[in-house]
Amino acid sequence: MIPFLDLKAINDRDRGAMLAAMQDVLDSGWYIRGEKVSTFEKEFSSYCGTEQCVGVANGLDALILILEAYKIMGLMVEGDEVIVPSNTYIASILAISKAGLVPVLVEPHPYTYNLDAHKAEAAISEKTKAIMHVHLYGQMSLIKEMRELCDSKGLKLIEDAAQAHGAVFHGRKAGAWGDAAGFSFYPGKNLGALGDGGAVCGSDHELMKTVKSLANYGSDKKYLNLYKGFNSRLDELQAAILSVKLKRLDADNTLRRKIATAYNSMIQHPEVTLPLHPEEAGSHVWHIYPVLVKRREDFMRYLEEHGVQTLIHYPVPPHKQQAYAEWASRAFPISEHIHATEVSLPISPTMTDSDVKQVIEKVNAFR
Repeated sequence: MIPFLDLKAINDRDRGAMLAAMQDVLDSGWYIRGEKVSTFEKEFSSYCGTEQCVGVANGLDALILILEAYKIMGLMVEGDEVIVPSNTYIASILAISKAGLVPVLVEPHPYTYNLDAHKAEAAISEKTKAIMHVHLYGQMSLIKEMRELCDSKGLKLIEDAAQAHGAVFHGRKAGAWGDAAGFSFYPGKNLGALGDGGAVCGSDHELMKTVKSLANYGSDKKYLNLYKGFNSRLDELQAAILSVKLKRLDADNTLRRKIATAYNSMIQHPEVTLPLHPEEAGSHVWHIYPVLVKRREDFMRYLEEHGVQTLIHYPVPPHKQQAYAEWASRAFPISEHIHATEVSLPISPTMTDSDVKQVIEKVNAFR
């Protein structure tokens, strides 16, 4: 069986370095907000091209903390609106709700699956304060247009870069285009920890200082609390692991692009719609390789029977989730089509050429 993603194989490549990093943490006797976190924050901010990085507990917290910081800074108030793609993973939307703001769902471009800039502009109201641009599947499509739109309308641009570690557009990496960016280091990400983890990146010093305090109980000095904060901190162990794995990220992304290129050029099946990657979208990191197939269940069952594991990202659109039952009557046809037909093919830096060839052959042989 060709697994969708073999995390053990991925992490085994750096087993020695990760064990040594773990031993360093164990021997240090310091496990929260120590040297390993500080080192990784500097490494990752430099990698992304931002001035600062704050390690937090997970990707959802990263987005919540950005929005809560803007509220403290007086730039947003409860009830303000944030535009977000209707086909994103629900975490993007949950962050807006948890911050007491109003998610305004806007359809994606039908071929890149990223937020449609024209539709986003049409959705702007007097209560709109930000656009959350999600680099879904690892692509940064339309980020330049979104930056220009936000600048022209006086809005904040927040990047949900949870799936886009290392993606580049016009020489700028994911995280460096927005006023702030949230990252996830969930184990299955292109840069994944051995547990949960996340980060906020940005170059607005007031924002980043506020985020750092909020993440630490609202405190920037022990036992003195400026805000009603959170407990959301990247721990020393995960930071040490991430520093090891960051060294391999660009090479792994290159391998993912190689696989995607093979899929794009060699999968030729009339029922399988391949993802569009326009040249102007920059350097896609292919966290997910999504295809659309109307006979999804048959397709996935066939591949499983022939030794290829697939997944769905994501089976139920946010506006059809019980958590947002108040949206049940709304219609987002592009999103609904994507959610009803999407299948994720295996794509991993540990896949062999033979694995890739087998996936292509089996997809093309589907009947």
